[in-house]
Amino acid sequence: MSAEDFHIEPATEAHVPLLLQLITELAEYETLTHLVAATEDGLHQALFGPRPAAEAVVAYAGDEPVGFALFFQNFSTFVGRPGLYLEDLFVRPKWRGKGAGARLLKHLAAIAVERNYGRMEWMVLDWNETAIDFYRRLGAKPLEEWILCRLTGDELQRLGRS
Repeated sequence: MSAEDFHIEPATEAHVPLLLQLITELAEYETLTHLVAATEDGLHQALFGPRPAAEAVVAYAGDEPVGFALFFQNFSTFVGRPGLYLEDLFVRPKWRGKGAGARLLKHLAAIAVERNYGRMEWMVLDWNETAIDFYRRLGAKPLEEWILCRLTGDELQRLGRS
């Protein structure tokens, strides 16, 4: 199987159960299942509600779903244009190394170019050397001088109410 054998479809409302399954599989791979709070209803609202927060695409080999990517628009004040932020990209284990991941990234890059976005960004876990090497081979440059900061849960609630 080569990258040409994969096809990518924009996610529709019918894909929500599949997306939740793929998100769960991603969490299992990253040993983060304890953090998954997503539900079908929540994903449906976030992706297809009155104010969609993100978009998703699903990769297939024939009729078999092999992976997905979930992304949204961000904005760069320095570039002065929107960008594409890739929240998650996942390819099922039996399909890794066969071109599906590269096909998904190329598809997202084409969306960014078509929309005149200034850049495309994402995070990768520091222990995932396979993914880091893969992204480097495609031309991505890790930004080691940046530190991700996050507010969630009680801390977010406290700050939001202060």
